Amino acid sequence: MSNPYEYYPNLYRAAQPAQGQGQGQGQQTGQGQGYAAPSGGMITQQGQVTASASMFEQSYVENILRANRGKIATVYMTFSGHQQQVFVGYIMGAGRDHIVLRDVNTTKTFILLTIYLDYVTFDEEIALPYQL
Repeated sequence: MSNPYEYYPNLYRAAQPAQGQGQGQGQQTGQGQGYAAPSGGMITQQGQVTASASMFEQSYVENILRANRGKIATVYMTFSGHQQQVFVGYIMGAGRDHIVLRDVNTTKTFILLTIYLDYVTFDEEIALPYQL
């Protein structure tokens, strides 16, 4: 397998002060210096995560999959240098980097890494975590 640092270069960097935080602005409000959180929010020195307005306007595959837990999905994935593989199952959960799928015909549960995800289809109407 290739180096994981190639896939997630920002994940392994040390936390950097966020733009506009630190001197003056953050300390005047008593919140301390903020650091960029992976979710798009801010983490204060006290360890609290605050959400930014733009965070709620963003749409991610994991949010759509979470909104459709329990539904049957067809997940198409291509692993490094291989043919596309198809997984059909119930969506059990989803995270930033993975999908948990339970096979419809067996009791087997798969944890699929989204780095290999091509696309997902549903045979029914899906719920969206935002308004169209």
